[in-house]
Amino acid sequence: MSFCTKLDAYSSHEALMSTYTMNPYYFQYFDCILKNMFNSWTSLFGAAFPDCVPHSVAYVIELLTLRHCPGCQFYRAENRGQSWDSEGNHIENAAFGPPYALIQGILEAQGNPFKKLPIEDCPTLRKGSIAWIGSGPEFFISLANHAEWKNIYTVFGSVLPEDMHIAEKIATLPTVSDVWNNVNVTVLEKPVPLWLRRVKKNSED
Repeated sequence: MSFCTKLDAYSSHEALMSTYTMNPYYFQYFDCILKNMFNSWTSLFGAAFPDCVPHSVAYVIELLTLRHCPGCQFYRAENRGQSWDSEGNHIENAAFGPPYALIQGILEAQGNPFKKLPIEDCPTLRKGSIAWIGSGPEFFISLANHAEWKNIYTVFGSVLPEDMHIAEKIATLPTVSDVWNNVNVTVLEKPVPLWLRRVKKNSED
């Protein structure tokens, strides 16, 4: 069974990401630099899955060559509310939102025309999953396990477990309520700019 077909078999986000210590060639690592979240710069590390979503990872690698990514940002943030526990498990009989336990943004650098990406591997969304909305460039990081969303989102990466607290911190920033297509959402008062850079996680990279 290939790594891609096993993605749904992992019992947790931590179990999935623990495989990078044993199988580093499955991953491309990147550092998501967040600006002004703590009145400074901070980093959120992630790993992408080139064997499972080659088109998506090729696009991310393009972004890694840019010194800056003007226009790339997080603009929506929703915590787990009373629907999911801290491990991302849905609480029995609770609603599935709102809030919807995610942070949403866009990965499109101004001046670099975006070409829609094909739908690729769509495993079950888990806490830490990084997925495209449709064909991109809108994307989100899941703050909970979202089996109820079925397998419709291309998951192109995952936040490393030790950095999930940074993603969760974004969901605590000030927001304002809005309605998108009859869906109640919360939008960040101040979007969080970001850019990506490639990092090495082992001596063989």
